[in-house]
Amino acid sequence: MAVNAYLQLFRTGNALMGIVGVAVASFMAAGLDIVDSWLNLLISAVVVFMFICGGNALNDYIDHDIDRTAHPERPIPSGRMERRTALHAALVMLFGSVAVSLLTRDPECIVIVVVACALMVAYEVMLKQRGFVGNVAIAVLTGMLFLLGGAVAGDAADNLIVAAMALLVSVGREIAKDIEDMDSDEGRLTLPMRIGVGKASVLSCAFFVAGPVLSIVPMVQHTYGPLYYAVAAADAIFLYCAVKVFSDPHRAQRSAKIAMLVALAAFILGVFRF
Repeated sequence: MAVNAYLQLFRTGNALMGIVGVAVASFMAAGLDIVDSWLNLLISAVVVFMFICGGNALNDYIDHDIDRTAHPERPIPSGRMERRTALHAALVMLFGSVAVSLLTRDPECIVIVVVACALMVAYEVMLKQRGFVGNVAIAVLTGMLFLLGGAVAGDAADNLIVAAMALLVSVGREIAKDIEDMDSDEGRLTLPMRIGVGKASVLSCAFFVAGPVLSIVPMVQHTYGPLYYAVAAADAIFLYCAVKVFSDPHRAQRSAKIAMLVALAAFILGVFRF
């Protein structure tokens, strides 16, 4: 079978970004001392790569009917890969990520990976059809990347605040995406469908506001250096998203993505103290 079919199945570009994410998360927790944990960082990079590849393969296996119209170019609907092959690839990658995590010999790392794999399978099999619960599941997985980075550097709790912030704003963004996709969603009972666009917008707004509120905690605790205050720029964008979700959910969720990158930069800069 052509290698490019697997590359497309795994969405390797996203998986490589996951490696960058866990490296950044580790740096945020330990700063330049991360070099002392270089082996576990290397192992975690492999773990995250395999986990994301496995999740994407499982997604294609589950959504093969939807992809016939939504993504006909993907390996299964295009006929370049059998559905069961995608399932086998997904299981190898997900179980492989757990197996590789054992090499860290770190209970925190192992538990985080095991829980993340279980949550990913639960999401794809049943949670993503259940609206808000599915939104929260994706947000939790986003936050767990930062916990893994902290665990790699020594303690998952070192990244607890940034993980919580990522979780909160991710829920807001997921709801905004569901509002945007209401007309095209198939086989799902999303939150906007269940409670209406107005109430869903209010909830999305609340989560977009909650993230910036939580960003104040590191300032009060002096967790990071003065450059961390650049997070105010991200907070301003998130507040813009909170307002914009009522009139333009597409703009809101796209702007939230930018805000997440700005916030990430602020946390990285905050590691440096002068």
